[in-house]
Amino acid sequence: MFSPSCSSLSLSSLYVVLLLVSCFYGGYSSSSSSKSSSAPAKIGKGYRLISIEETSDGGFLGHLQVKEKNQIYGPDIPLLQLYVKHETQDRLRVHITDAEKQRWEVPYNLLPREKPPVSKQTIGRSRKNLITESDVSGSKLIFSYKADPFSFAVTRKSNGETLFNSSSGGSDSFGEMVFKDQYLEISTQLPKDASLYGLGENSQPHGIKLYPNDPYTLYTTDVSAINLNTDLYGSHPVYMDLRNDNGEPYAHAVLLLNSNGMDVFYRGNSLTYKVIGGVFDFYFFGGPTPLGVVDQYTSFIGRPAPMPYWSLGFHQCRWGYHNLSVVEDVVANYQKAQIPLDVIWTDDDHMDGKKDFTLNPTNFPRPQVLAFLDKIHSIGMKYIVIVDPGISVNSSYGVHQRGVANDVFIKYEGEPYLAQVWPGAVNFPDFLNPKTVDWWGDEIRRFHELFPVDGLWIDMNEVSNFCSGKCTIPKGKICPSGTGPGWICCLDCKNITKTRWDDPPYKINASGLQVPIGFKTIATSAVHYNGVLEYDAHSLYGFSQTIATHKGLQALEGKRPFILSRSTYVGSGHYTAHWTGDNKGTWEDLKYSISTVLNFGIFGVPMVGADICGFYPAPTEELCNRWIEVGAFYPFSRDHANYYSPRQELYQWESVTKSAQNALGMRYKLLPYLYTLNYEAYISGAPMARPLFFSFPDYKACYGVSTQFLIGKGLMVSPVLEQGKTEVKALFPPGSWYNIFDMTKTIVSTGQYFTLDAPLHVVNVHLFQNTILPMQQGGMLSKQARMTPFTLVVAFPAGASDQQAKGNIYLDDDELPEMKLGNGYSTYVDLYATVKNGSVKLWSEVQEGKFALEKGWTIQKVIVLGLDGSGGPSALEINGSPVVAGASNVELSSTGQNHLQDLQNGQEKVNYLMVQVTGLNLPVGKNFEMSWKVGVQS
Repeated sequence: MFSPSCSSLSLSSLYVVLLLVSCFYGGYSSSSSSKSSSAPAKIGKGYRLISIEETSDGGFLGHLQVKEKNQIYGPDIPLLQLYVKHETQDRLRVHITDAEKQRWEVPYNLLPREKPPVSKQTIGRSRKNLITESDVSGSKLIFSYKADPFSFAVTRKSNGETLFNSSSGGSDSFGEMVFKDQYLEISTQLPKDASLYGLGENSQPHGIKLYPNDPYTLYTTDVSAINLNTDLYGSHPVYMDLRNDNGEPYAHAVLLLNSNGMDVFYRGNSLTYKVIGGVFDFYFFGGPTPLGVVDQYTSFIGRPAPMPYWSLGFHQCRWGYHNLSVVEDVVANYQKAQIPLDVIWTDDDHMDGKKDFTLNPTNFPRPQVLAFLDKIHSIGMKYIVIVDPGISVNSSYGVHQRGVANDVFIKYEGEPYLAQVWPGAVNFPDFLNPKTVDWWGDEIRRFHELFPVDGLWIDMNEVSNFCSGKCTIPKGKICPSGTGPGWICCLDCKNITKTRWDDPPYKINASGLQVPIGFKTIATSAVHYNGVLEYDAHSLYGFSQTIATHKGLQALEGKRPFILSRSTYVGSGHYTAHWTGDNKGTWEDLKYSISTVLNFGIFGVPMVGADICGFYPAPTEELCNRWIEVGAFYPFSRDHANYYSPRQELYQWESVTKSAQNALGMRYKLLPYLYTLNYEAYISGAPMARPLFFSFPDYKACYGVSTQFLIGKGLMVSPVLEQGKTEVKALFPPGSWYNIFDMTKTIVSTGQYFTLDAPLHVVNVHLFQNTILPMQQGGMLSKQARMTPFTLVVAFPAGASDQQAKGNIYLDDDELPEMKLGNGYSTYVDLYATVKNGSVKLWSEVQEGKFALEKGWTIQKVIVLGLDGSGGPSALEINGSPVVAGASNVELSSTGQNHLQDLQNGQEKVNYLMVQVTGLNLPVGKNFEMSWKVGVQS
């Protein structure tokens, strides 16, 4: 489990300016920015700073006193504690809580971090040694404050730009800070040209950028992803802010680490948090690049989980594979259609009575299931099944009986809280309880002995409940009846409104309709381990279940776990992959999926994808063609459909089969690149799928692009997202781009849109200059594809005479829990290429080559793009030895490249060359070097 550094930071290593001033400090005047349609109501007069002192760990501790009490949303907390610390050079923490009583915070064992100190000084009067100014050099962020009314600002040291400023500056954009037991409010000014991203999970109709006056509510909810601007399955109270200062891009991020329900109001010139509990625990990440921001963020919340190689293959799932023979037919039909498939999934169809950790003896008889597993495992395929958190209340069901014996369930009025999900009446495990974690791990072990699956899919963990309130099992009727939809509540239930936890004074916009926060979930006055209220811990349920599931799976055989979770929170990516939930087979949903996938990369959950072709009925044939052309490039690529949907496996249509063979065929050739991106995510948090601005932050035109995306830093996908279209208008940031399906096709852009041909079976994917892309030959299974020879594709700027390109390859035993060098089971290769003075040079620098040598991986081909077309290649040398034509299998050849570019007046069309070196047999695990001459007329 990741734990951030807890070492004390000396005064000589940080920079803080603490200014006690009565005048307004630097920021943005809201009067110069556009105002929201109506000014928000202001509550109270805020707080004043009454004391501040330096702490032994290099931070500062202060106290705030309420200025004027009021009863709006409850009484004010009279005295607050302020703690400020530069935890690293790039990360600043500002923590505000009740000075006299402990308040709910995200548990420190779930998300390890430093605990703020507790003041031992007498509170109530200003201290004589009040700090007015203090310098601590070295940090990239500056904290400053205003004492009365209290507000604070965070500034970037390098350019003086204000990143966060909670002072309203006398404007009507927002009021002063509010801190009550069940209502916390704080705001920041924003420049009108800032581009904000994040604050999920939701389906954003306007694209990846946050849109002024759209609602952003964070509260984990089982609401279908077809609902726009609605609080969905996960809660990620973090946003990235990208600004462009006279051509210089600067990015930072702001995390409010708080698990309570909240509304976030973004008005273009300001952003306001309204939270129904907990504390203000802000973390500021200084960037200044988007990749730097995600690196700093995941360094704090936990690096993304390493994924097994097979998980990057294609997955097929459906709710409604009624028996094992249907599953066998699906696998056979994929093989017959020659469409790659690595993983087959079942929803609850394999279960006995929809009960977790069971196997239906009639439809999935164990002997046949084990034989099927042996068959697919022998060729490298995998099998994953679903597990829901609701444990069926059943006296003959061992899982529930052992849970009762170990006292693992969430309680209401001293008894296990009763709810309803698919099997009927259920209790919910309390994953904040250490005993529950142990019990859950034991149930995973027992199930694995019964049915040795390769991963677990944890669903419905927001938590979803088909009923609301306090429920009992009805007498004299079967619940559920077994007919009609299984999600209709059939328990006898009464609403619970008697406590302030069930009916808080401030109503967040839950489910987009301001429904009660206990609606269709656990009653918020229910109690977890150690008296923790569901009211506070609600949005952590999926996160805590994920941690317990990860621990249970890893304990089985010590292998790298694969988990797919619907509900996520800050830090979930350290353990799990995610899919975007119940979408619909529409063109709009296809488009929305890109923004959601890109957002989760920012959230530190890079292994993410949407249900290809849509979960709800029913996609058209054309839509499914276009969706697999997008979904083949999601980090997590899975086709999944609803029980009531027509069958939509990719082989169901001849045309979709062709598109799938094309798009997934390319994915399987790119698997070494994707797996290397998985490694980069593991060591630095870098998203696998990225918005264009991650690689082109200085190009403002791409800040809002939500219909194209990057895989890694230099592979751009520009799909068709509209019905009936056979071409696509795509933005190409400045530079040279090469079509990965036909590398003779080149685009040289000065930063403009190009219209690309895109007939039904074509998706446009382009490789950017200065990149070396590792590829293999593909196959029907990742295990098969992984052992084929490598091709290295080197992309130079078109016609360049003095340029370089870089790439890398990471290889390991993908069953090991960690991705690291030095264990004898991994290899890392840096790849370099230059073109200079008419000579091309390509070489590798290998670390820990033993593993790759033992596996026998070789490089068979090299393709170099964008060379000067004035003359052919010659004088090939490999590892210092000249290669004589005809004396070996090695051949050097060239092909002209076609290019699409807008020529300026008087500009001549330039010829570029693609050079190939074939017939190679270079061990990946050993350094190599090759060179040849170019641009010389023969």
